[in-house]
Amino acid sequence: MREPRVRRSRGAAESLGAVVLGFESIIVFLGGLVVFGLRAFPGSIPPWWGIVGGTVVALAMVVTAGLLRYRAGIVLGWALQVVVVLGGFLVPALVLVGLIFGAMWAYATIKGAALDRRNASRAADAEPTNGD
Repeated sequence: MREPRVRRSRGAAESLGAVVLGFESIIVFLGGLVVFGLRAFPGSIPPWWGIVGGTVVALAMVVTAGLLRYRAGIVLGWALQVVVVLGGFLVPALVLVGLIFGAMWAYATIKGAALDRRNASRAADAEPTNGD
């Protein structure tokens, strides 16, 4: 019998950010359906692009949730928050969605990083020195 694989330790910023992006991806996909249903694009753009756009941004959020261990994942997460707020040009309610999730994203990344620093400091203080 094989031993179970040891899971990589995840920090608070990575965990909280993944939760926020996961839930936000669902809302963004549904927002794409709203753009389609309201035919919010200008006349020359077919409405089905709303579904495509919502799906692409939602998938980008899921991928970004997996990249949060890297600095680029955090930056990409901020960029996606801006994209959601810019969706307010099509459906004004998306500004509210963007601001709410943007605030949750800010809390997850800023407070999560502070928790990670505090936990690392405590772990360093708890380690015995000189073989004690």
